[in-house]
Amino acid sequence: MLSIFGIPLEFMLFGLTLLGVAVLHRYALPIAVGGLLATIAFKLGYAGFDAGNGLPGLALHFAHEWVTLVNLLFLLLGFSLLARHFEDSGVPAVLPAYLPDGWAGGFALLVMVFVMSAFLDNIAAALIGGAMAHALFRGRVHIGFLAAIVAAANAGGAGSVIGDTTTTMMWIRGIAPVEVLHAYVAATVALLVFGIPAAFQQHRWSPIMKDAPPDTRVDWARLVIVALVLACAVTVNVVVNTRLPEVADQFPFIGLAVAVSMLATLPMRRPDWTVIPAAFKGAMFLLSLVASASLMPVEALPAPTWRSAFGLGFVSAVFDNIPLTALALNQGGYDWGFLAYAVGFGGSMIWFGSSAGVALSSLFPEARSTGRWLREGWHVALGYVLGFLALLLTLGWQPHAPG
Repeated sequence: MLSIFGIPLEFMLFGLTLLGVAVLHRYALPIAVGGLLATIAFKLGYAGFDAGNGLPGLALHFAHEWVTLVNLLFLLLGFSLLARHFEDSGVPAVLPAYLPDGWAGGFALLVMVFVMSAFLDNIAAALIGGAMAHALFRGRVHIGFLAAIVAAANAGGAGSVIGDTTTTMMWIRGIAPVEVLHAYVAATVALLVFGIPAAFQQHRWSPIMKDAPPDTRVDWARLVIVALVLACAVTVNVVVNTRLPEVADQFPFIGLAVAVSMLATLPMRRPDWTVIPAAFKGAMFLLSLVASASLMPVEALPAPTWRSAFGLGFVSAVFDNIPLTALALNQGGYDWGFLAYAVGFGGSMIWFGSSAGVALSSLFPEARSTGRWLREGWHVALGYVLGFLALLLTLGWQPHAPG
């Protein structure tokens, strides 16, 4: 393995890619694709792949990874269309009649995203939350509040085995849903820590509408489409993971379910296809980073302690949490609630640290500034730390024996 100062060159290429994305966020897609191609070229010429050397090794590697990549592609594109259906349904426009005025209205929206994400994929929850925010705040959404929407979506899915890809992976591997449920202790504390400052930020930037626009009507057909597609995605996810766990990672069932159900609802209402170009660019960006992360020579994680789990949350902000979770499952010995919170919520700290953040940035391109995300979304990192400490001090670290 070629390395400099003990650091494998693949990690240095990945680090340079992430640095380029952070500094030159307007060129995020070509930088991410270039980083992936550079990593592939390096491994083809020098390092080889876990599955073998040369083109056969590359083919075998992506024969294993293609399911994750295709699922992400279909979910990002499908849920982007779904979010526009939801916005065009008129429901966000009538919400002022039901949400409180002032900063409390913004906080209530974040709570809604948090609750939705326990039952839906966090990408869908973030996009629906973004659609609501766009209507409620007249298109002027503070970046700190966008970060909070992503954080609420990721936090809400942390304690549910159907709310996040990482917790679903744990469920597939035989970890009972109750064993990740206590992640909600940390997630709830985090929601209060980041949600209240973010709501105040948004209120100062652009207050919530106090009344619905006159003559606002709900397009119930679009709302039915949203419900049907989400129900189909959740049902397929649950059925495959409970009845066919041995093939769950061999075919993109959930992504295909979203695509097929979207096509089946075309006669009811045509989606707004204009969202696809931006969503596709965002998807290609995320897929490039996920593919690059899968090529990193990470054979093991540090010994499973609460300290290492805490650190994985920060790693998850720049390194795809799917391979991190897979490594942790193979290693064993973790408190799965702590791990679910760390890898599920940690990616919220940077816009490209989670698929929910990448998806939301396709609706709000200004969110792709890493500096602004960190500076104006400072409360997300604080929420992660205080949420983790709250869980540690109340329930303590209760690891499961390896194997």
